[in-house]
Order: sequence, then C-alpha cells, then structure tokens
Amino acid sequence: MHQSQINNLLYWQFANWQRPGLAHAIFGRHGGISPAPFASLNLSSAVRDEAAHYEENRRRAYGVLGRTVDTLVHAHLVHGAEVAQVGTADHGRAMPRVDGLITNEIGCGLTMNYADCAPILVYDPQHHAIGLGHAGWGGTVADVPGALVRAMQAAFGSKPEALLGAIGPCISAAVYEVDEPVISAVRRAFPDHTAELLIPQAGGPRPHFDLRRANQLNFARVGVQDVVTAPFCTAQNNDLFFSHRAELGQTGRFGVIVTLEKRT
Repeated sequence: MHQSQINNLLYWQFANWQRPGLAHAIFGRHGGISPAPFASLNLSSAVRDEAAHYEENRRRAYGVLGRTVDTLVHAHLVHGAEVAQVGTADHGRAMPRVDGLITNEIGCGLTMNYADCAPILVYDPQHHAIGLGHAGWGGTVADVPGALVRAMQAAFGSKPEALLGAIGPCISAAVYEVDEPVISAVRRAFPDHTAELLIPQAGGPRPHFDLRRANQLNFARVGVQDVVTAPFCTAQNNDLFFSHRAELGQTGRFGVIVTLEKRT
C-alpha cells in the first residue's frame, strides 16, 4: 500500500487501484481535531464526539479527494449484508440499514467508517462501477463481499473474474479473541474452513477468529480472484487506526472513501 501525508493527516491507497476515473483513500486516526478518546481524525457521528469536531475532520479527510460530506453517500451500518445501489442524487445521505453500497454513476462517491471491522472494496474495470462494504464478524458470516458482487452482477452485469477486490485495515487473528455466538456463526458460515478460521490458543479457552482470511474466502467463493489485503491490524497498529477492541469501545472511527469519475 502507498502511504501519503497532508500535514498530519495520513492515508493509504492500494497500488493496483490507481486507475483512470477511480480514486480511493483509507484514512488513519491522525490529522483531525477531536480530543481523546476520539483523537484525532474521528469521522463518525455515532460516537460521543462533538459535531464541530467530526464535521471539521470530515472536511479535512474528504478534501483529500476533492470531496465534501455533501458529495458522498454514507450508510447507517447494522452489521448485516444488505446492499443499496446509489447515485449522485443520494449525495449527503446516509442510506438506512445497509452495510454495502454500489454505484456505476460518474461523479458518485461512497464512504463508510470503521474501527476493527473490515473495509471491503470492489471495482469493476469493465463496467466502471464500484462497491464499498463493512464487514465485522456479523457482516463476514453474512458474506458482505459476496453480497456486493452479486448486487453488481445484477445491476451492472459485472463478471466476478474481472473484478478487483480489496480488504482494508481490520483486526487480525493475532488479537481477535471470540466467544459465542461468533464461534457457532463462523462454523455455520464456513463449515469447511473452521479449523483455519477459528484458531485455538495455547492456555486459553477461546479461539481467535481470522476476519481477514474469512473475507478472502468470501471473495474466492463468489469468484473474485484479484484481491489485495491491507497489512495493518487495527488493534496492533492502534497508533495508526482506531480500534474498538484495543480501546475497549471508547474510540473514534476511521474512514474509507471510493469515488468514480469519468475515465480519460
């Protein structure tokens, strides 16, 4: 991944997503004005940060790609796998009760916020369409990557083998200890990969869940072959990203944006 910095604001981009008419950015936690425990680039209104703080943070972050809050589509996340098709008419809205957004409309931009859950990105270079998803353990067992791809197939005629997939910074198996109901849900969703995804810990009663690998499997099961994965664990790299687990729920949310422009 390529890292960039504007003043103190850090963001990352996948190298193979540097394509005409496609722009994206994965923001870290630095470069904003929010105080602890949301320090400092909190982009979410769903935590107890003041509106003046996250509004200024959004102005700074979205401005990296020449956007504002009113030129992006947001989502009210519910840890499911529902997907909404959107366009520029939805700019400034937060689509209700969805964890996936797709568009093929030139000028449309998508954004979501995270703090351990996996950002899921999809690009169709044949039909010039994008998708953005949010996959915690609930969205992962519900198959957010597959839901995005199937929605793009139905809406745009996308072919899974032609798509680019990406998994952004999320919590890693090294620190993601889980209990019920996660264990049973993973076993049901991935019956052939339980041993790979639920990793026993020596001296510990609870396994660790490999969220990254599970979403790689989700992409593979729906036929997406070109998938890149960010190397960061949000909990282990808590100095760079917000982590709900590492900060015991008292933290902000980092953002991801993906935008679609005319190809030149």
